[in-house]
Amino acid sequence: MKVLVAGAAGALGSQLVPRLVAAGHDVAGTTRSEARYDAIRALGARPYAMDALDADDVARVVAETAPDVIVHELTALSGSLDMRNFDRDFAVTNRLRTEATDHLLAAGQAVGVKRFVAQSYAGWPVARTGPAIKTEDDALDPVPAPSMRKSHEAILYLEEAVTGAEWTEGIVLRYGGFYGPGTSLARDGDHAELIRKRRFPIVGNGKGVWSFIHIEDAAEATVAAVEHGHRGIYNIVDDEPAPVTQWLPAVASALGAKPPRRVPRWLGRLAAGEAVTVMMTEVRGASNAKARRELGWRPAHPRIWEGLAPGSQRPAARAALTGDPRTRPVAR
Repeated sequence: MKVLVAGAAGALGSQLVPRLVAAGHDVAGTTRSEARYDAIRALGARPYAMDALDADDVARVVAETAPDVIVHELTALSGSLDMRNFDRDFAVTNRLRTEATDHLLAAGQAVGVKRFVAQSYAGWPVARTGPAIKTEDDALDPVPAPSMRKSHEAILYLEEAVTGAEWTEGIVLRYGGFYGPGTSLARDGDHAELIRKRRFPIVGNGKGVWSFIHIEDAAEATVAAVEHGHRGIYNIVDDEPAPVTQWLPAVASALGAKPPRRVPRWLGRLAAGEAVTVMMTEVRGASNAKARRELGWRPAHPRIWEGLAPGSQRPAARAALTGDPRTRPVAR
């Protein structure tokens, strides 16, 4: 098929494009700057500069490439985020989730795109009540934290616009937190360095359940969605969501770091803002059962503490999660 990847030079795009090419697809990739053309060509795709917030520019690129499938992986995130001002730091990304989504959908409809695949997020957008592990059918948070409301609205907008596009197979992939090469949670990434320096503490009770996904596994799942996904939402997460109190010490051990510090919720909120305390204490994990069943996909890296360990998993990393398995939430 002819596939247009919007955001081809990003962490996920860089993993996705060569996999699509290897699968025999004709791939075009967009970037904001012609300076990234050589990088996209090296991945095996034809590069196009595109301003995703300009409807005419999007229409031009989509018309020139005439894709069968559009993959929307556009974000505008820097290496460091100010979690106290969550919506402010996500402002451009939220425009990409709303305005750019509209532009890509309109342009795709004009050329008869058969499948439209878009990036969303699993984890904090879902309701913070009920089971520790949520499925795609569970409700989103009706009352998100004030500093995250605009981002929450943008995610909801994207999901409804894409799955509601009756003229195409509108597919939303709710990825877990990315880790691995090219991400901030690589072994040499910014967040890994914070963990090593013990500047990534457990806040409050640490009962927030997080879902992660290795960037290579995310790319493999996206290829599956491009090739045979059906309209709807899929959680693209690893096999074992875990509370912060379990995954963070295990990851620290896998990185060769000391155990994380602990700080009370009031201090975490004062120092880092409400968004951090919500994610540390209240968020729910996500089940990957639907993606396994319907996409025929399964992650090669089932757990983040194994995926970040050098070589094979370290015994110490496994020990950090040892305990009664009945108390550990598992995505099944």
